[in-house]
Amino acid sequence: MEADERRSALRPVRTWRVIIQDRVDGALNMGIDKAVLTSVADGEAPPTLRLYQWRVPTVSLGRFQQIADVDREACERRGFDIVRRPTGGRGVLHDDELTYSIVASLADGVPRGVSASYRYLCAALAETYRDLGVPAELTARPRGTPHAAACYLHATNADLSLGAAKLSGSAQVWDRETVLQHGSFVRTRDVTAEVDVFHLDSDAAGELRRVTVTLADALGSAPAIERIVEAVARAVSTTLGVALEPAALSLAEKRRADVFAETFSISRSLGPARSR
Repeated sequence: MEADERRSALRPVRTWRVIIQDRVDGALNMGIDKAVLTSVADGEAPPTLRLYQWRVPTVSLGRFQQIADVDREACERRGFDIVRRPTGGRGVLHDDELTYSIVASLADGVPRGVSASYRYLCAALAETYRDLGVPAELTARPRGTPHAAACYLHATNADLSLGAAKLSGSAQVWDRETVLQHGSFVRTRDVTAEVDVFHLDSDAAGELRRVTVTLADALGSAPAIERIVEAVARAVSTTLGVALEPAALSLAEKRRADVFAETFSISRSLGPARSR
């Protein structure tokens, strides 16, 4: 036992960079995530934790999701943006939340395979919630409405739950041996807006209220963004055994992000919605 402890003490701590991002538009947020994935996969950047928000409320659609799943006129009426994610999954309305992205490779300790990598990375997310006072657990089994356009109407083994209610979801995409996983810590939810933008009927609206929970719901009030940032950083560091070093995007990443952003913007690429 003592020999094992000595070896552990001598093992170097892995260093990841942490980027705290100013609010930018949705397409650029997705472009940055993809740019960081490319940089880490190419060996140009270290594994990265990025924490960010959105300039305006934004609907993000999964990589293979139909644009018809979102009501573009409702989004325009509300001043919401629409983007496509580089990851899969269903539609998410990003508003009062802190969004995280983790980019790391097999060489950085991420296990091979979708299920194993979700369990590994989501352990840090669950610890974040516990730090905030919410006893979150990885969802034990899929439940909800499997084909719903809105992500929060369906829970999978990649999600975190509080009892039977979904707290947050995550999505992944791999580039060779490197994974990008991102998701949200939701402070409060505007169910009326989600009903509006995802074509939900009154039954689905009731279901959304019943099967989801926010930080404000769980704690009685929403913790400050700064408090969530601290909790995420602490949980990633302790759970994954890494040292986080504050950093910024490289010039090459900024240039790539601008190019990728053009491919992720649905609002700009389609132009104004026409009334039916």
